[in-house]
Amino acid sequence: MSSPLSRFDPAVAHWFRERFAAPTEPQARGWPAIARGEDVLITAPTGSGKTLAAFLFALDRLTREARAGGLADETRVVYVSPLKALSADVRRNLQAPLAGIAARAAAEGAALPPVRAELRTGDTPAAERARMTRKPPHILVTTPESLYLLLTASRGREMLATADTVIVDEIHALARDK
Repeated sequence: MSSPLSRFDPAVAHWFRERFAAPTEPQARGWPAIARGEDVLITAPTGSGKTLAAFLFALDRLTREARAGGLADETRVVYVSPLKALSADVRRNLQAPLAGIAARAAAEGAALPPVRAELRTGDTPAAERARMTRKPPHILVTTPESLYLLLTASRGREMLATADTVIVDEIHALARDK
C-alpha cells in the first residue's frame, strides 16, 4: 500500500513530513475522495487536521502548475468561514505551508512563482479590494457576506469564475438545515 503522501508533489509531501508524523484520520480518509475530484464533507473534532485535509490538494495543484510554468493570476480556491477572525487565522496559517513548499522546491532547484493567498472581508480596505480584482489571489479567504458582495458585482464574478475549489468551514453555521 502506498503512502497517502505519495500522490503529492515532492515539495508538498516533504513540507508535510517535516511538520507532521503522519496524516490524521480526516486527512487519510478525505484525500482519496478529494483526489478523485469528489465533493467531500469532513466532520471531525477541532484540531484534527480538517482544514489542511481540505487545503493540501489545492496547494499541491497550485504547486504543480507553478512548477510547470502555468500558474495564472487567477483565483482557483475560495475558502469561506462565517467568522472574520477564523478567516484571518486561516489566511495567516496558509503562509507557513506556502513558504515551506516554495523553499523546498527552491532547494530542489525549482524557483516557483509565489502562490498568493489573500483575505477579503468587510474590513478589507477599498484599495486592497481593487488590487485583488486587478491581480486576483490564487487563494481567496473570505466570509459569506463578502462572498455575497463578490457574487453580486460583475468584477467580483469575473474574479470567482476561475475558482475550481470551494472550501466551506463551519458549514453548520451557514446551512439552515440538513
